[in-house]
Amino acid sequence: MRKLVFAVLVLYILCVSSQGALISVRAQRTAVILSSLDSTIPFSYYGSLTEKYLQSAGYSVTMLKDQEVTLDLITSGLNKFDIVVWRTDDYTYSHRMFWYVGEHVNPATSAEYAADFASNLLDVHAGIVGVSQEFFLEHWSAQSLKHVKLAILMSSDSNIIAQDMISSGATTVIFCATPVSLQFGMLDDLTSQVVAYLSRGDTVSTSVWTTISPYLYNQTPEDPLDSTYAPPFWYIGNGGLTIT
Repeated sequence: MRKLVFAVLVLYILCVSSQGALISVRAQRTAVILSSLDSTIPFSYYGSLTEKYLQSAGYSVTMLKDQEVTLDLITSGLNKFDIVVWRTDDYTYSHRMFWYVGEHVNPATSAEYAADFASNLLDVHAGIVGVSQEFFLEHWSAQSLKHVKLAILMSSDSNIIAQDMISSGATTVIFCATPVSLQFGMLDDLTSQVVAYLSRGDTVSTSVWTTISPYLYNQTPEDPLDSTYAPPFWYIGNGGLTIT
């Protein structure tokens, strides 16, 4: 009888432990950092710093650079992450704005997205695939990004993409509303500051405002080489969102 009771007790403990493990797995928070132009303008120190801040807030972080950032990831892979940080830039070609993805021209992608290339929703004239806003509208549905808690878009004119991400289900998006440059590291520095405030429990609204307010009130000088850095950030969606 004692052996039976002991066996039942052990089984109960194993079941509870298994359930706890499943809960832990399900509760695992994930973040992805996409650095689409890393080979030419490395994220380097600030990329590592941003990754560490996210890890300190309890996130498992995936860092993808250059060709690791693919069209398939942009269209259907972002929704598995709670936080998406995308560092890229835009350009205009044939009277349409594009954002660098990172993936290079290849036969498989050209075949898979043949209709998009034919409609000029994608561009490869620079060798790196570029996506237009129309491409996002074509491939993101109303629920495509419903699991994305926060997106941070480090790119010129990313306010355009930000609205599309919100429409596709993302909760909050931090964006750059003006032309910016990835040169000199200042945008990277500002991004890491925003993430630092977020990682300590501040809201999106507080984190963004604390980062940009010194520039607004001349407490911090603008970059002498590019005044458009001061300040590039704002947000759309839930400003009261926290990531901790």
